[in-house]
Amino acid sequence: MSSADCFYVTTPIYYVNDVPHIGHAYTTIACDAMARFAKLDGKDVRFLTGTDEHGQKVEKAAHDRGIEPQAFTDDLSQRFRDLVADMGIANDDFIRTTEERHKDGVKALWQRLVETGDIYLGGYAGWYAVRDEAFYTESELIDGKAPTGAPVEWVEEPSYFFRLSAWQEKLLSFYEQNPDFIAPASRRNEVISFVKGGLQDLSISRTSFSWGIPVPDDPDHVVYVWLDALTNYMTALGYPDVGADGYKKYWPEAVHIIGKDILRFHAVYWPAFLLAAGLKPPKRVFAHGWWTIEGEKMSKSLGNALDPYELIETYGLDQLRYFMLREVPFGNDGDFSRAAIINRINSDLANDYGNLCQRVLSMIAKNCGAKVPQPLSDTETEDDKVLHDSAEALLGTVRKHVEAQALHKALEAVFDVVALANRYVDAQAPWALKKTDPDRMEDVLYNLAETIRRLALITQAFMPAASEKILDQLVVAAEERTLSHYPSERGRLEPGTPLPKPAGVFPRYVDEAAA
Repeated sequence: MSSADCFYVTTPIYYVNDVPHIGHAYTTIACDAMARFAKLDGKDVRFLTGTDEHGQKVEKAAHDRGIEPQAFTDDLSQRFRDLVADMGIANDDFIRTTEERHKDGVKALWQRLVETGDIYLGGYAGWYAVRDEAFYTESELIDGKAPTGAPVEWVEEPSYFFRLSAWQEKLLSFYEQNPDFIAPASRRNEVISFVKGGLQDLSISRTSFSWGIPVPDDPDHVVYVWLDALTNYMTALGYPDVGADGYKKYWPEAVHIIGKDILRFHAVYWPAFLLAAGLKPPKRVFAHGWWTIEGEKMSKSLGNALDPYELIETYGLDQLRYFMLREVPFGNDGDFSRAAIINRINSDLANDYGNLCQRVLSMIAKNCGAKVPQPLSDTETEDDKVLHDSAEALLGTVRKHVEAQALHKALEAVFDVVALANRYVDAQAPWALKKTDPDRMEDVLYNLAETIRRLALITQAFMPAASEKILDQLVVAAEERTLSHYPSERGRLEPGTPLPKPAGVFPRYVDEAAA
């Protein structure tokens, strides 16, 4: 299988200075949906997540608790690993920056940049935000703080530098030659504007703390956390062995999904490091927006960070996945409100998709002997054709949107077909056809069952557990649940197949407190 038939998607590796919150869940769910869709679509997929465990912030937090940094990171990294498992995320690898395979890759990249002349020893004096693990110029400060609001401190220490200033025109040329490298378009414009404003050489080592990867041949320095962290995307594929099967297959198709707050590191520093080392940058960096909570910025001081476990317990995992991927255009900021998620659960899932499945399967159970209907007519009505053609075209539409990371548009397209199928039920009135034209009733119910099968094949990527239940009720064999079986001639339901008793898939949410 060539690299063009592969897909490599990564979350940012999550910084272990805090417990997982809804922002971590959001990025991971989005990557999971993309990875699942690509696998269903026949691609060779690699999906990576993990934890970023070095840096001054981690060292300080560990010391404040009176424990060693390694023990501190072991505990917090496991919490992220547990969350991934508890959310049913289908990742293929989980990397930690404290692993030897990662350290080896970081040292190799450093040595390569030394060899190319892109690293030199100097001294750093400037503003540094421990919370962001980032350096800022005087002009970037707002009321004496970093643009993120983090406090800054003046730092003076010996430092190795990366010659970022030499890469301004080369980066602009790279962006021009690779217009899809940064997405969405607003983020691309933001990065290009930043680079055009001029680049300064980047401090890439620290001596004021020790919790990091020692610089090769100069252990008084540790590698700056961002050069360290970014390299994980390659070390998980076998780098520095660029001949490794994983690296050769997946790296050319790498898509990094990140929050907009770390765009500069991924879209400016990272490609500069890679191009300087003679390595190919990833295929795309996609920066999504932030969530506010009930209209307020999520923050520790407000104590409003949402616990993913509480949300899953309250609303359901698939319901949470659907809400987060549908509610906000992927790439934009969004607001998480309990009223909004309840509305999505009751309107979209229970009333529309769930009700379509429940009433069609119930009518089949009642009127077709609990077996897949037998289409008896050779005539396709205009309504039949519209439903069939819309369902047939849906896969191509969803594929296009997922490949562009427009997950909200993919789900909008799915629910357009759900709405069409519900209108078809109402217009055809199979309950009335039972008395007037039972053969036509069988045609109508078969068309609907086939449409539901196709919808469930696609929604496996977004709502895997619920979609599995729908496919179980249609007795779709496990080996026929890939998108290669989407076309009618490949995977259509076999008339006469006995079906189990219908069961609801998306219950309505009742707010017990409000009730």
